[in-house]
Parts: sequence; C-alpha cells; structure tokens
Amino acid sequence: MMGEREEDNDTEEAWLQLRPMEPLPSQCCGSGCSPCVFDLYHRHLARWEAARASKDRSLLRWPESQSCPSKLNPETFVAFCISAMDRLTKDTYRVRFAVPGNSQLGLQPGQHLILRGIVDDLEIQRAYTPISPANAEGYFEVLIKCYEMGLMSQYVESWRAGDTAFWRGPFGDFFYKPNQYGELLMLAAGTGLAPMVPILQSITDNEDDETFVTLVGCFKTFESIYLKTFLQEQACFWNVRTFFVLSQESSSEQLPWSYQEKTRFGRLGQDLIKELVSCCRRKPFALVCGSAEFSKDIARCLLCAGLTEDSYFLF
Repeated sequence: MMGEREEDNDTEEAWLQLRPMEPLPSQCCGSGCSPCVFDLYHRHLARWEAARASKDRSLLRWPESQSCPSKLNPETFVAFCISAMDRLTKDTYRVRFAVPGNSQLGLQPGQHLILRGIVDDLEIQRAYTPISPANAEGYFEVLIKCYEMGLMSQYVESWRAGDTAFWRGPFGDFFYKPNQYGELLMLAAGTGLAPMVPILQSITDNEDDETFVTLVGCFKTFESIYLKTFLQEQACFWNVRTFFVLSQESSSEQLPWSYQEKTRFGRLGQDLIKELVSCCRRKPFALVCGSAEFSKDIARCLLCAGLTEDSYFLF
C-alpha cells in the first residue's frame, strides 16, 4: 500500500496540484519592490520544476526561518495588530500598529512596506511608507488615503482597533545619511508627504546633522494639509523651512497668520520650482513623492531649474 501511495503522489496531476499559482495583477503594488510578488512566484516555480524533474518533494520545503515570527520580512507577510486608527481628514487615516516586544520595526527613514488586503475574495497589495520615526519602539504608523472606488480603501475602512493586518518589507532605494547633502528640497503632493516625515525627523532629532531642509507640501485646500502640528513643530528648527501650495484656494485671507507668508496658490510649476531651488541655502538634493504624473512633471521642472538627474530622487 505504501508503494501505491507514493506512486499516486508522483502522478502528473499530483504535481500540478503543487504548482505555484501565478499572482494576479492586483497582487503587484507597482512600486518596483525587490523581491516583487512576481519575483517570488518565479522563485517558487523554479523550485517546483526542479522538484518535479527529480520527483523529490523535499525540495519544495523552504529552510525554516530563524527569525522571530513578528520580525519584518521582505518575502513573507507578517501580522501586526492595529492599536489605533485616527481620521485626519474626511478620506485619510493615520493608523498605528503594535510591534511586539516594544522593539523597532527595522526600517530606514523613507523606506516603504507592502500591505496585503482581501476584498471580495480578491487579493490586493499596495505600498505605504510609515510616517513614524525609524527608531520608534513598539509601534509604527502609516498614512492611508482612501478613495471612493478603491479596493484597498474598502479594506482599510473596515479596520477597527484590535484587527490584524499583514505587511512585508522593507523596500526602497533611498538611504539617508546625516550631513550627506547640503540641503534637502522635499517636494510632496498629498500622501507623498509620508516618506519625507521620517527623514525630516531623523535630521531634527540628530543635533549633529546640520542639513538644511526646505519642505514643500502640495494640497488641495488648507483643511486637507496632513500633520499640521508636526510640520509646525519641525519648522521651528533653525535648519527647516516649510511651504505649502494649495491648488483649490486662491486667497490667504482665510488662512491662519502663521501660514499666510509661506503659502502659494495654484500648482507647483516651473517658475516656483526655479524660485525654490535658487533660494536654497546650499546646493539642494531634491526628494519628490506624489502621483506618477506629479513626479514626472516635477522631475522635468528640476532639470529646467539646473539640477542634474543625479541631484534628485523620485519615491
């Protein structure tokens, strides 16, 4: 009977049942992560093909991880419990996740994570950058904007404190080093502010880092500006300036006096970027984050303003 059972396990149909399933397009976040969900699929597929060719199922077993099961991993999703969920605007949330053992998450400032969600039996994945300090102990926070027809938005809006969400990472090719640049020119649209926050905080938390920072946040209205208190506090540091560009307002009369002189109206375009670059106190390195269209337009403007392609980074 054992021989028959082993023979059954080696049939073509039995092996096909073990074949890894190719990911759906919705399972790729489109952020260029390495490894991407498709990289992992091809890695598993190669292992399956080798096992089938040699009829050795032991080759399908991956080495057991020696890390803590709560440790962040770029290849497998790890569960984190939601400890708090705050609505910042009508469509944007700041969500706090608990990190077991009061430990640090293990990200560099500006790196991002991949969130997995399931809606109507469809698995989806999206990239989000924590806004909490890189050295935060026992927690991390993300800024998530929800869209009316967004699948991930439906998943996020179903969350409550105590729920569990699954993340993998970290990912990202920008690694900030103290005093690496004379000045950072941060150009962010909407939730593109997220990667700027931990980088900025790492600078102001380090008394030996004398990097100048000019942060420009682009939003629709004054009410839609995220993290106002944090940005106001950061602007009090000697080496930090903040500016805002509001696309759906046209007058400073309704703004608090502390915002009136540092707010422009319309869109961030060629002329304003030239002005920003020229008023930097040292040669700037630009960080850009927003929609794909925003990043493309700003990159073009930066080149026209005299920066070279190695003088800016697009998140």
